[in-house]
Amino acid sequence: MTAQSRVISGRYRVDELIGRGGMAEVYRGHDVTLGRDVAVKILNRELARDAGFRARFRAEAQSASRMAHPSIVRVFDAGEDASAEAGGSPNAPVPYIVMELVDGELLKDVIARGPVPVRDAVRYTDGILEALAYSHRAGVVHRDIKPGNVMITRNGTVKVMDFGIARAVSDSSSTVAETTQILGTAAYFSPEQAKGEQVDARTDLYSTGVVLYEMLAGRQPFRGESPVAIAYQHVSETPEPPSDVVDEDDAEHAARRALDPVVLRALAKDPFQRYPDATSFRHELDAASTGQAPTKRELGALTSELYGPSPRQAAETARTLRQLSTDTTMTRTQSGPPVAWIWAGVALLAVLLASVLIWVVAMRPIGVVPDSVREVPDLSGMSYERAESTLDELGLTAARINEANAEVTEGNVVRSDPTAGSRIEKGQKVTLYVSTGAQMTTVPTLVGLGQAAATDALTKAGLTLGTVRQVNDDPRAAQGTVLEASVKADSEVPPGTVVDLVVASGVVTLNNLAGWELEAAKAELERLGLSGREVENPECPATKPATVSSMSVAPGDVPVLSTIDLNYCTG
Repeated sequence: MTAQSRVISGRYRVDELIGRGGMAEVYRGHDVTLGRDVAVKILNRELARDAGFRARFRAEAQSASRMAHPSIVRVFDAGEDASAEAGGSPNAPVPYIVMELVDGELLKDVIARGPVPVRDAVRYTDGILEALAYSHRAGVVHRDIKPGNVMITRNGTVKVMDFGIARAVSDSSSTVAETTQILGTAAYFSPEQAKGEQVDARTDLYSTGVVLYEMLAGRQPFRGESPVAIAYQHVSETPEPPSDVVDEDDAEHAARRALDPVVLRALAKDPFQRYPDATSFRHELDAASTGQAPTKRELGALTSELYGPSPRQAAETARTLRQLSTDTTMTRTQSGPPVAWIWAGVALLAVLLASVLIWVVAMRPIGVVPDSVREVPDLSGMSYERAESTLDELGLTAARINEANAEVTEGNVVRSDPTAGSRIEKGQKVTLYVSTGAQMTTVPTLVGLGQAAATDALTKAGLTLGTVRQVNDDPRAAQGTVLEASVKADSEVPPGTVVDLVVASGVVTLNNLAGWELEAAKAELERLGLSGREVENPECPATKPATVSSMSVAPGDVPVLSTIDLNYCTG
């Protein structure tokens, strides 16, 4: 224990500061009872002064502690301690929570280095949505999704934290100003949060959309001089597509542009226009990451659908204009509109349009094609032999070039150069691009590899890593070991095919063995791939048969191949 360390609630040693936020400080800690390293989050004393908040905090922390998911930072314990801060007073207990200690960095620090590569941005967002899908099914809405509440572990796994705590703080606030003062996260507010309305799971999806926007663009969609100014933009402003914020010379610009519709849908002002749930968001994100970028017309239509003026807004605007027009206190600064000038301008424009129309009609080709000119027919989809014969009948020469194409049958024409409809001189050459079928690649053996090695193997094979799901199925597999791939090894698939992986979490779930017969407890540990070590306790009366009185670790997830002390009475 260092000179600065202290023990709270007689159990948790608080060591050095490892993080600080708007509502709490996070310290590296150690559970002296169970002998494990933890993170201890101690809330600000200003929040602790509210007895109502402390009651809500305890309830929400207990709710969060029941959630166990690989993408969520586990909450082990929560309580209050008067000595939680230096100089603490017994009359001012400060709430704290004890959490899983994650080895990694905040997503906030990753974004601070600039726009995140598209593949990583998609993977991080998918991890956030996976955690939200689980929490929403459990009835827990986070309310404060932001890069500062997302950890990226050393092996690239996403961990979302502060479930339940954000709700306790939010429930203690009655206005936007108070909420932003406590949370400091107006940049990630949903419009309904900014307006103080009821929130649900779609609020978390909006905030996730803001986080995805920030990863792709390197900045948040709305910025202002104050939290209130930012909140106003969330309610009323149309976000600029993230691909328009980044330099178009960026090598990943097309991939970013393909994600624009997903981001804009997630940032819809109306919750009913967003994705209905986190799972739908994940599916659309996965499809967009492997699809084509939308055209400007398609993106414009989506923007108009999501952010166009609503009838209610139009009515409010009309009422405001009528009030201004009937306000006798306003001084008119200009006489009536120059009607004669307006009609003169309209007449001049009509004359110009008519002149242009007459000129276009006069210049139109009369449709007579000289005998020496041939029009290239549409040859796409024809067999090469038939296309060659068609060109020969027209007095044109065919030249063949083979190319891989997954959409056109092998041996058929993909396109021609010059294109269909072009007019060329008789005897000229027409290049026919003929399909050789889909270009295929072989799926490497992935099962048994570590996650990093599997990712590298997929990249070298020209394949795309999809979702990575962690499971506790193999009690002897190290963390990150690939247990299953969505495509079998040695399969022939098109390049770019998405391959999903199932990897070992590196932990197994251990039940409470206290009260079990010693031999039965050892058998259970062996079934889980764990080792049991018998430890005698002469301070309590012996039982026959010998029964486990306690374990060296708490029930829950423990690393694979661990050795567990089974304490039993021998007194």
